[in-house]
Amino acid sequence: MTATQLAIVMPAYNEAEGIRGFIDEIREHVAPLAERVSFFIADDRSTDDTARVFDGVAGIELQTQPTNRGHGPTALAAYSLGLASDPDLIVHVDGDGQFRGEDFVRVIRAIETTSADVVHGVRRGRTDPWYRRALTACVGLLVAAASGRRIPDVNTPLRAYRPAALRALVDAVPADASVPHVHFSLAEARGGFEVRYVRVASIPRRGQSQTGTMWGRAAGLRLPPKRLRQFAVAALREAWMLSLRPSAPLRAVRRPAPVD
Repeated sequence: MTATQLAIVMPAYNEAEGIRGFIDEIREHVAPLAERVSFFIADDRSTDDTARVFDGVAGIELQTQPTNRGHGPTALAAYSLGLASDPDLIVHVDGDGQFRGEDFVRVIRAIETTSADVVHGVRRGRTDPWYRRALTACVGLLVAAASGRRIPDVNTPLRAYRPAALRALVDAVPADASVPHVHFSLAEARGGFEVRYVRVASIPRRGQSQTGTMWGRAAGLRLPPKRLRQFAVAALREAWMLSLRPSAPLRAVRRPAPVD
């Protein structure tokens, strides 16, 4: 199967050093899979040249956010940009470039050749600081307890969606949600979505500076940064209110009926 239009959606913050090369690599690998490949970038008010490195480049739409809102709201804005283009498939990935181009092909093939609503790229070999990996593992345990099944990489940013399934999720999650992918994973597990998992390589962030990542490289830190600790507490509170408590609104999300 060759898609008519493939949308790659991407939140970005201070990624001028590596994002152009990352997109070129993705385009090179996925171009044979679709008649048209378009990139939709939501820039979270970068303080570097992220918003200017694509001036005059075809096939890329960049939307600068009204304020710096953080990763979650910016990811949701990127999803909305992609959905507005009416594509056949949507792939989300963060702008820091922590994936290889060839793995996009594997994720896209997995959704094209099955009846899956979504394919998650399950990261292996993560080079993130220990506390980020530990946080992901703890969230995974919480989601497994709440959903009744284990989700291999609950917060993975590399995901391929069929538009109808994605619309059901985006419409249900508030635009200011800080951890939309956690909500998505829970709703998918509870709501009868057909999910496939593909193992993909996780590589270091592209670019040399620390400014493109919220938490920095923090190679010498033994404890999580204060900002991450505060974020984790706020995210847990949000997860409880939106997805975990008995009357949480996202418990009502269900897989859309297939279109004949």
